Amino acid sequence: MRRFLALLAVFLFAALPAAAAPAPAWTVDKAASKIAFASIFGGEAFNGGFARWDAQIRFDPNNLAGSSAVVTIDTASAWSGDKDRDAALREPNWFSTQVFPRAIYKTTGFKALGGGKYQATGALTLRGQTKPLTLPFTLVITGNQAKMTATVKVSRLAFGVGQNEWKKTDVIPDPVTVTLAVTAKR
Repeated sequence: MRRFLALLAVFLFAALPAAAAPAPAWTVDKAASKIAFASIFGGEAFNGGFARWDAQIRFDPNNLAGSSAVVTIDTASAWSGDKDRDAALREPNWFSTQVFPRAIYKTTGFKALGGGKYQATGALTLRGQTKPLTLPFTLVITGNQAKMTATVKVSRLAFGVGQNEWKKTDVIPDPVTVTLAVTAKR
């Protein structure tokens, strides 16, 4: 009977799906990378970005199940090229950086789309709101260096960015375009 139970335990353990080994870690070259955004204020286009952010990336095109990424953005580091607008971005109507100092994007999976194109699924947490976010991206790996580019539309209103009179979209539209250009080394 013990032998039967031991064999049954081995069989059941072998039938469980194996967890994927973690993909290799990548170190971001901050000088060659950026997280930027673009929008319109009162009919005039503007661009901005975040000066401080970090990314923990593990990625292998041949091991998507073991791949992951966590990007942490210091919301107080937002800049838009206008000092008054930059100061307003930190206030409670916008990023409310005193209460919500970080935005975090954490992947839950990756999908290969072919031709160096991929799709990350995950969740973005911003202003205390967590929402699913699918991020299509292009990746070129040359030796131990990777270059990733992505553009995605993010609904600022879904995250409460733009409170009170700024909820209206006649002065600042919804969504905002976010672009990423990341260079990393393995």
